Amino acid sequence: MIRRLLLAAATALVVAAPAAAKGISQDVTLTMSDGVQVACTYWSPQGVEAIRVPGVMLFHGLGGKRQDMAGDAETLAFGGYAALACDARGHGQSGGLFGLDGLRDVQDTQELVDWLGSQPGVRADAIGALGVSLGGGVVWNAAAAGVPFKAIVPVVTWTSLREALAPQGLAKSGLVLYLSQLVPQERYEPALLTGLPALLAGGTLDALAGPRSVAGLLPRITVPTLVVQGRHDLLFDLDQGIAAYRALGGPKRLYMGDLDHDPSPNPPKELAVLAGQVRLWFDRYLKGIPNGVEKTAPILLAADPWTDRVATYRRLPPTQQLTIRFAGRTTIAQGGKVARVVRLPRLRETFGDSVVSFTASSTTGWDHVVAVVSYGDTVVSVGGAPVALGASPRTVHVHLLDQAVRIPRGARLTLTIAATSTAQDRANLLYATDVQPGATLTVGAATLALSVLRVPVSR
Repeated sequence: MIRRLLLAAATALVVAAPAAAKGISQDVTLTMSDGVQVACTYWSPQGVEAIRVPGVMLFHGLGGKRQDMAGDAETLAFGGYAALACDARGHGQSGGLFGLDGLRDVQDTQELVDWLGSQPGVRADAIGALGVSLGGGVVWNAAAAGVPFKAIVPVVTWTSLREALAPQGLAKSGLVLYLSQLVPQERYEPALLTGLPALLAGGTLDALAGPRSVAGLLPRITVPTLVVQGRHDLLFDLDQGIAAYRALGGPKRLYMGDLDHDPSPNPPKELAVLAGQVRLWFDRYLKGIPNGVEKTAPILLAADPWTDRVATYRRLPPTQQLTIRFAGRTTIAQGGKVARVVRLPRLRETFGDSVVSFTASSTTGWDHVVAVVSYGDTVVSVGGAPVALGASPRTVHVHLLDQAVRIPRGARLTLTIAATSTAQDRANLLYATDVQPGATLTVGAATLALSVLRVPVSR
């Protein structure tokens, strides 16, 4: 499962223009104020010197490179925009150390915006930004820091890094291990290397996550923002984008689709639809074209699998809660699991915050639990939490990641409770930290409060 993670981050969001229609591109090396050289490519429309055009900054994903954004840049250039994409620090041909969208990355962004705005024919007062995954994080952080973007599109990224990597206080250690290998560790900032062992052991890292998150700053961001979030993304779940949409202080729009990290399929036809949304947004707020995008329903939810159906809403889609009970009492040891099954009589589509609650006891040091809801080979959602247990049973609540998943009629819905997500499936490496040898856990009755759409969009 995790081996496919982040492939979406390298996928162009805009259908590439025909080869003959591409803009003019040139590679440039820019020196930042601390002396570090950053490798970039600049695209401009034909004859830009004779006209004045807006510009768009493009930011790639973790472990990626500026060429990943070339399709977007070429299409933007053909559409009358200048575009600049650069290798992030610690990536590709750029120097410096990987800082996970820290303060130095925000400073780089300001300096790159200044350079883009100084190019002949580029309007310095009409610069936008689009970033994917890691790149979306720097777009958020730069906007919160006051970099003067006129429109932004953060794509499948985080607003709270702590909640993304360690929701409910338990790190997604298998995922963190995978992510940590996408950039050579000799290119890491020392502070990141210092904190990595704690995350790999299942802990949290608030000191690093806090300064790299905009969750508490969203109301002050008034730049027009198109938020793009994945409907089935085990790295950055729907709550990351929904929280942003709710709190943003300016014009805003939320697109939720199958365009995200694992296990999303990223259908090419939906990429084209999203490309249209991005173009409408930039045309409206960078070019000032009165296309009316701000007057249409601002929330969009694509069906899964892709069928050209995108439901639109004026408010977040209405949901209802199903209460599903799993009886039983089971004792497991390290490496074991509790697996209980119910059959759903009708089609459902999850959306919103769901919670698994169960009674548990342990006198042998079982210190965390993981709950996975699945049917067949499909992981509906997963969550984990640290626990402090004793001989007397206590109720444990595990909040699941917010995922929009179609559950077909008659599906055998399985609840798995263990110390790791691999207990549900060896390929499910999200939570990989086990409990200590000799630990045992007794699990009693369990309840799943499952949030579902009142009217499914997927058929």
